[in-house]
Amino acid sequence: MSKKIFTKQQQEQLKKNPHVKAVSEKAITYTDEFKQVFIHENEQGKLPRQIFEDAGFDAEVLGGTRISKAADRWRTAYKDKGVSGLEDTRRYSSGRPLERELSIEEKYTRLKAKMKLLQVENELLKKLDQLERQMMKKKSH
Repeated sequence: MSKKIFTKQQQEQLKKNPHVKAVSEKAITYTDEFKQVFIHENEQGKLPRQIFEDAGFDAEVLGGTRISKAADRWRTAYKDKGVSGLEDTRRYSSGRPLERELSIEEKYTRLKAKMKLLQVENELLKKLDQLERQMMKKKSH
């Protein structure tokens, strides 16, 4: 967490950004979609500060350290786990392993959620592939 404290006014400004899930005086929770967009644009060579500014954030309010650390965290998570590494899993898990045996219904629900995640990840990869092909066509003409 950053040592930089957001004023009430800055918090209100940040809450209006569609890429923010939550904000407090010390922390911001970004949407999973913004993290995916960030990774895609960063892989295309765009600098983290520029990606944040293009997404409507005031880089001076956020601070360079916060932007840099978020970028490092997301790149590492994406490298290790792919798109699923960018998801905010706090609503699903406390981080502690489950000690009891799951019921058939719970196993089924988890498998359905995992399948849905993989489908979304596949769709994103297809879109990225299509965009890359379009860019290659434009470069060759």
